[in-house]
Amino acid sequence: MTFIRAYLRASTQEQDATRARGELEQFAADRGLKVAAWYIENESGAKLERPELFRLLADASEGDTILLEQVDRLSRLSAQDWETLKGMLAKKRLRVVALDLPTSWMAATANMDETTTAILSAVNAMMLDMLAAIARKDYQDRRRRQAQGIAKAKEQGKFTGRKSDTDRHALIVSMIDKGMSWTEVCKALGCSRATVKRALDSIKTGVN
Repeated sequence: MTFIRAYLRASTQEQDATRARGELEQFAADRGLKVAAWYIENESGAKLERPELFRLLADASEGDTILLEQVDRLSRLSAQDWETLKGMLAKKRLRVVALDLPTSWMAATANMDETTTAILSAVNAMMLDMLAAIARKDYQDRRRRQAQGIAKAKEQGKFTGRKSDTDRHALIVSMIDKGMSWTEVCKALGCSRATVKRALDSIKTGVN
């Protein structure tokens, strides 16, 4: 039986890293599999050293499968860092199965002969490289557009830097003062616990 380790990632604390959990569970169930371990974090995919990713790599045994929603959840890395991560995966012969990479799906369930396995592995490696490169380009393009937007705003005298969400922070503090729990506030506003903490900290320090 293949040991499935699911990896879920979002870039910021405000984003829901668990958004695709249901899709991964359904994908596994449709193939008679069960996700045995979940690794969930809010970190940039352009960063190699991610706590939960590295915990997954440390926990994994040879031949385990890493299940992803999309390849870009695993990597928006530079070419050098992507090669480093691929080396870590290869060292334990870990399989990568991503919902946006259909050629990888057979690796989750199929018992194939040596030749078929080698061919499929080669195809998947090529496709992984391609999707990782596309994910990196998308990351760089967005950063470039952001920088261009800021530069244009500065030229027009409209750029004032990043502002904290003062009104939202005030609302969070008000809800907490009325006796609502952090969980209730998060559910009502659709925010993370990190956002609640920042709101409370901003009031304590007088900084918004």
